[in-house]
Amino acid sequence: MSSSFIVVITTTSKKEDANQIAKTLLEKNLAGCIQILGPISSHYYWKNELCTDEEWLCLIKSSENNYQTLEKTIQNIHPYDVPEIISLSILEGSQGYLSWLNQQLK
Repeated sequence: MSSSFIVVITTTSKKEDANQIAKTLLEKNLAGCIQILGPISSHYYWKNELCTDEEWLCLIKSSENNYQTLEKTIQNIHPYDVPEIISLSILEGSQGYLSWLNQQLK
């Protein structure tokens, strides 16, 4: 395989926003597969206030090579001022799936 694979995580307050992020990333071949889970319960501090909100979680499968462009793309369309965008390395995976994922990406 040509690159290391990652799972990028982001959250949105609306399912429609999560779907738009997924559609955009897939159309640009920056992700091979995206699952949208939710609603989930998120707890965090924002501007010194404890917040609890329902959000939609996006699990985005991509490659390290695509990360910078993927992050910028999410930031450009994400409604949050400071969206959560984090990347986790995929250490192991089935060869068939990783081969398929590699074929989907730029």
